[in-house]
Amino acid sequence: MAATAERTRLDFPVKGMHCAGCVAKVERALRGVSGVAEASVNLATERATVWLDPGGAGLPAMREAVEGIGYAIPSDLARTAESDARDLAARAAQDHRLRRKVVVGIVLSVPVLIGSMHEIFPWAPAWLANPWLLWALTTPVQFWVGSEFHAGLLRDLRHRSASMDTLVSIGTSAAYAFSAAITLWPHAFVAAGAMHYFEASALLMTFLVTGRWLEARARGGASEAIRRLVSLAPRTARVLRGGREGDVRIADVVVGDLVRVRPGERVAVDGEVVEGTSSVDESMLTGESLPVAKEAGSTVVGGSVNRTGSFTFRATRVGADTVLARIIRLVEEAQGSKAPIQRLADRVASVFVPIVVVIAAATFAVWLAVGPSFAHALTSAVGVLVIACPCAMGLATPTAIMVGTGRGAELGLLVRSAAALELLHKASTVVFDKTGTLTKGQPAVIEVLPAPGVAADDVLALAAAVEQGSEHPLGEAIVSHAKSRGLSMPAVSGFVAVPGHGVEARAPDGVVLVGSPRLMSTRGVDVSALEGKAYALASAGKGSVFVARNGLVQGLVAVADTLKDDALSSVAALQALGLETVMLTGDSRLTAEAIAREAGIGRVLAEVLPERKAAEVKRLQSDEQIVAMVGDGINDAPALAQASVGIAMGSGTDVAIEAADVTLMRGDLRGVVVAVLLSRRTIQIIRENLAWAFGYNLLLIPVAAGVLYPLWGITLSPVLAGMAMALSSVSVVANSLRLRRFQAPSAAGAR
Repeated sequence: MAATAERTRLDFPVKGMHCAGCVAKVERALRGVSGVAEASVNLATERATVWLDPGGAGLPAMREAVEGIGYAIPSDLARTAESDARDLAARAAQDHRLRRKVVVGIVLSVPVLIGSMHEIFPWAPAWLANPWLLWALTTPVQFWVGSEFHAGLLRDLRHRSASMDTLVSIGTSAAYAFSAAITLWPHAFVAAGAMHYFEASALLMTFLVTGRWLEARARGGASEAIRRLVSLAPRTARVLRGGREGDVRIADVVVGDLVRVRPGERVAVDGEVVEGTSSVDESMLTGESLPVAKEAGSTVVGGSVNRTGSFTFRATRVGADTVLARIIRLVEEAQGSKAPIQRLADRVASVFVPIVVVIAAATFAVWLAVGPSFAHALTSAVGVLVIACPCAMGLATPTAIMVGTGRGAELGLLVRSAAALELLHKASTVVFDKTGTLTKGQPAVIEVLPAPGVAADDVLALAAAVEQGSEHPLGEAIVSHAKSRGLSMPAVSGFVAVPGHGVEARAPDGVVLVGSPRLMSTRGVDVSALEGKAYALASAGKGSVFVARNGLVQGLVAVADTLKDDALSSVAALQALGLETVMLTGDSRLTAEAIAREAGIGRVLAEVLPERKAAEVKRLQSDEQIVAMVGDGINDAPALAQASVGIAMGSGTDVAIEAADVTLMRGDLRGVVVAVLLSRRTIQIIRENLAWAFGYNLLLIPVAAGVLYPLWGITLSPVLAGMAMALSSVSVVANSLRLRRFQAPSAAGAR
């Protein structure tokens, strides 16, 4: 559940839905509850999202409304490993039940088909064509194999509504009843040229149940990603309390508990290491394959796997506050949300069933008046009822969104909503923050320029020896670089910081200064030999510090916030995809343009105050551009919110996860390319699904109604209509499942 100042959001599962008509009925029922401002129901995830006005009715009223139209809201709404296990058991039971019905349907329908088509199967024994035998074989198929459809019809009649079950039950029952009448009164019907259609009823119901079984199995595969995320949370934790160690339920861990983790175990909740060292595999949460070293002071994330050592950590986030729980919640919200492209399908599906019933009735009436026989009129009407089922239409968008967001989570992309996923494929401009997004966010030594007659390593070692006493980021960068080169640093004493200018200390062979030209000037150090190089570095947007000893300049250390390793290739890949790239930063224009040139970005918006970044994004949008903003999720939060799609570098910040439309859990710029490609691929799949679903109905309803019969004698039998309808739904889900094979480009290249 989430809340805003005005409304409360409530998400919960809804059981018993089969088609887009069911979705429309549940949405109408929920919107009819007092205080419900908006309701959205997702067929693929079988979940509803409701926005409640303050003081509105609660869940009991919504449960009553939903159950009043024949559907159900489970009593346990929390998604845990235990609830997932129950859902899997229920799904397995449903799978077993449907599979058993499919087998019985096939076993009984095949003899009915052979016995009814003696002209096609002349070798069949004559007794197999006995109509009483065919009736006996068809009856279990019609009423037991197809019991769910008939129960759905009764529910629809009770609530004065219509759904897929309405179409199927009426269609098959009409064929069954007509055939039974011929069997009971053969003289009256056979004389008129009528023949029974037991094979149509039996095969049609078998095909439809087979389609529902295959569809249920496919939809189960579509939700696999989130089940894997839920399974990451261990059920118990080894907690130290009162000097004693013992296993407790994960729900009983509280903030401040000391939790011990042994090799091979999963970290129970989020926390901070207080004792021990190890390496932890966080790949299922961040997508990063390499284990991460952990020591005292390091943060650990619930769900990650301890690889080597043993350590103890203090719990800092538990329950719904853990990173894993929030990731699961975000993925659920994204899978349950609706993309704008789905609204058209929903509107059509909501009125589709009543329209189809009218078309089927008109088809029957027209052919009864002008057609060759009563049988032709009946089979045409039944064909219309069956072929028009809007299942494929209702599954076209949500299954693709469901699989796409799940695949994104596996790749380290948290997509917050279906709308963001759809909008991202239209993006024309990608705006990057500089510090911490394009760059590493911390200075690094990029070059050491010694004075004539001085070795570069001596300059670096001397500067690092003095800077060891400094807390300035530039000093830390110099010390880190010297250590990485394995340099031996001389001992120094008397460290003094000169605010805004540099530092000084005494080495065995004299006083050492490290700092700005102004510091050197005030101490009488002549730096003219290196001034030109310092100016060139400044022109390139790089900083530098002079190093002097005993009044003589020793060299120059160039320090800069460097580009991330993948920045250049990621920017190039986005440009290859046809996107304009822009850098937005508060840094000086000189520095900003230097970094932009290095990254391959042509347009720079520099010296922009944090509070003005959102206004700059809005200005870009005023040019009718769809703008994606990439930032660190903290100081860029207003700009991320203003952008058409906000993409946050998921460096573990709460703001990044909660505020952005898309969060890159790896903090890797290649994730931006992956997000754009995944969005484009998902929308392509949705369009294919909708084209198939709409095209299938638009083309085959007229054929089933018999518009081609007068010219070419072509009609669509109920059996073929049932096969087509079942295959239509399965094909849409199967097409969506192709997204599970989506792979991130290995080098962030476009494809």
